[in-house]
Amino acid sequence: MEYKDVDTSQFRQLCGHFATGVVIVTAAAPDGSPVGMTANSFTSVSLNPPLVSINVDHGSDIHPVMQAAGGFVFNVLESHQEMLSRRFAERTGHRFDGIGYQVDARGFILLDGVMATILCVPHSSFEAGDHTVFVGRVIGGSVGPGGARPLLYYRGGYVTPGAP
Repeated sequence: MEYKDVDTSQFRQLCGHFATGVVIVTAAAPDGSPVGMTANSFTSVSLNPPLVSINVDHGSDIHPVMQAAGGFVFNVLESHQEMLSRRFAERTGHRFDGIGYQVDARGFILLDGVMATILCVPHSSFEAGDHTVFVGRVIGGSVGPGGARPLLYYRGGYVTPGAP
């Protein structure tokens, strides 16, 4: 039996009904400058070894950086960080202007005030359509103070979860 792919608009509609958390993945370019982008394709992959993944469009400015990076960070956003998410979703080279961040001793770029940071070194990657799936091995991280709520993306927009 032959199957036909669903069209792009229906695909977006279908997948949009799955709520996802929002992260900003950061990495250092070869010259040491910070690069980052907003993503909702972050997911855990394996507990042993601890692996996570992200899907990056081939046309994204972070794509070649991720291919060469010795490490990258997933910065998990809180509900009040929608503007930060929007900024890193733009196709501009000035995402870090005026943004608080630190570069640790290993070169990991950590955004200030996020819900959690997940530090990774490359494990593997593979092509999947117009994206590359990057799998990272988690080597550390930290969580912010309790009580924060995550920023979520659902049906093409940002939402904040209700009280627990």
